[in-house]
Amino acid sequence: MREFSVPTMVEVPGSTNLTDALFSRADSEPGRIVLRRKAGGSGDAWSSVTAVEFADEVTAVAKGLIAAGVEPGDRVALMSRTRYEWTLLDYAVWAAGGVTVPIYETSSAEQVEWIVSDSGAKAMFAENDDHLDVVAQVRDQLPGLAHVWGIDAGAVAELTALGAEVSDETFRERRTSRTGTDTATLVYTSGTTGRPKGCELTHANFVETSRNSIQGALSEVAMDGASTLLFLPLAHVFARLIQVATIEAGIVLGHSDIPSLLPDLASFRPTFLLAVPRVFEKVYNGAEQKATAEGKGKIFHAAADTAIAYSKALDAPGGPGTALKVRHWVFDRLVYGKLRAAVGGQVKYAVSGGAALGERLGHFFRGVGIVILEGYGLTETTAPATVNRPSALRVGTVGQPIPGVTVRIAEDGEVLVKGINVLRGYWGNEAATKEALDEGWFHTGDLGALDSDGFLKITGRKKEILVTAAGKNVAPAPLEDRLRAHPLVSQCLVVGDGRKFISALITLDEEAVGPWAQANGKPADLTVERLREDPDVIAAIDAAVAEANRSVSHAEAIKKYRILDVDFTEAGGHLTPSLKVKRNKVIQDFAAEIEALYATDGAPARKS
Repeated sequence: MREFSVPTMVEVPGSTNLTDALFSRADSEPGRIVLRRKAGGSGDAWSSVTAVEFADEVTAVAKGLIAAGVEPGDRVALMSRTRYEWTLLDYAVWAAGGVTVPIYETSSAEQVEWIVSDSGAKAMFAENDDHLDVVAQVRDQLPGLAHVWGIDAGAVAELTALGAEVSDETFRERRTSRTGTDTATLVYTSGTTGRPKGCELTHANFVETSRNSIQGALSEVAMDGASTLLFLPLAHVFARLIQVATIEAGIVLGHSDIPSLLPDLASFRPTFLLAVPRVFEKVYNGAEQKATAEGKGKIFHAAADTAIAYSKALDAPGGPGTALKVRHWVFDRLVYGKLRAAVGGQVKYAVSGGAALGERLGHFFRGVGIVILEGYGLTETTAPATVNRPSALRVGTVGQPIPGVTVRIAEDGEVLVKGINVLRGYWGNEAATKEALDEGWFHTGDLGALDSDGFLKITGRKKEILVTAAGKNVAPAPLEDRLRAHPLVSQCLVVGDGRKFISALITLDEEAVGPWAQANGKPADLTVERLREDPDVIAAIDAAVAEANRSVSHAEAIKKYRILDVDFTEAGGHLTPSLKVKRNKVIQDFAAEIEALYATDGAPARKS
């Protein structure tokens, strides 16, 4: 058993809550710019928002929530893409004493119903008409949901008007009624049972984790004049923690989304970014494809090799040699400068999490001049548990524990985490809480190794939750259960850990294919080998996949699948005696079929 601990560097009084930093800054530095938002919602102009302006907006909306009947501890759901209003409403809920329950903008009606009902949300914000329609589909099944406000329909103005008569004293008492031990948010994360569990994260979890991460571990990133453009979903705890950290540290925050990202980066010009590995993959692949299309593929590959070699040499005794320095200088003017310009020209650091980055990409971007600080954490650890730092960087690892956190490797290799970032428990789920928490230690379900300096390397996954390259947590069980419900399907295995999208291996039920063939006018002696190529069979499986996908968001949906020519059996070593699929064994034995699913981005691969 190996363990590594980093002492807390920033002490936080127990009375502190998430709104204190905002209102303290509004008092002490009212004119300080804390956010920038799209001016008029179009073009490349950004308007500055000062600390006092943002605090006044938060106050006005919070008063409206109080007037609407939101009481301390009441849950308020928030379903929206990343935008200025997300942060405004999040802080307004906290200022009113409420608990924010984020919901991904891509969530299905079934997922919305579960999260709203399980959390007992009294009110909800939905961004646009599409989201309001999703809520409307399940509203009859949510009797406790008293209010639904549309963000695009004027929720901010409506609540501001509603709260006009709420006194400043009433607001102040409500805002300061929350302390570090109070729940700030319920963030729902997928579980092996398929039903998302609500992680209870407190005000202290966010305040202590953000202050120790930014001020303690990443002080070079949070220097004077620092700014970031947030484009990951704020329903994800990773983006949420950065949102809080910017408010806590006075870093200028802006909001964007993937479709608008490149022009927004050029106009906003952030100094650091938060992203998942898939974003860095896209930047690299896009640059490579563009260079190849322009007949400069050889130059780009030489530049990439030089960047990687230069980064590796930085860690070697003596550093880069003269010849390597010269090549790096040349390519900096030919290639690297253009890549830095594509993200605004001022980005020096990027924080990566949610999935494994890959050592090659880490060295490439470091060689280009953008240091990627890879970290590790989960929803249950308020995002970060470990992170690489500019002053303590080891490419290929996920860094050392953040201040206030201890990481332990159990006897079976599982990564355990204890400290300021660990959740209180799972909302209304005592059994799951007892299973995950043992004397303060959170069992991550991941396998890892710690070196003598405390750098953590994730080596595998003990649990079955898949994490895509974009950092999306996906529980395979619900999709697999729904697919197995189809009469033609015997077994299936959903895959996609570390991949761009979710796929599935599907086997046909030999006992069912005969009757199905007869009922559909097919020869009764058709084998599974031939049936899996039959257009009617493919159409039936297409429909089964589409039906399964209805229960999940677009990011969790199966994009490709393969129908295998054999079934999973106990005799074949792919099923346990209780007929559970041995996931690792199937992945090992059908590695070629899985690789084929990700070989191209073309039409769905429906057969092997």
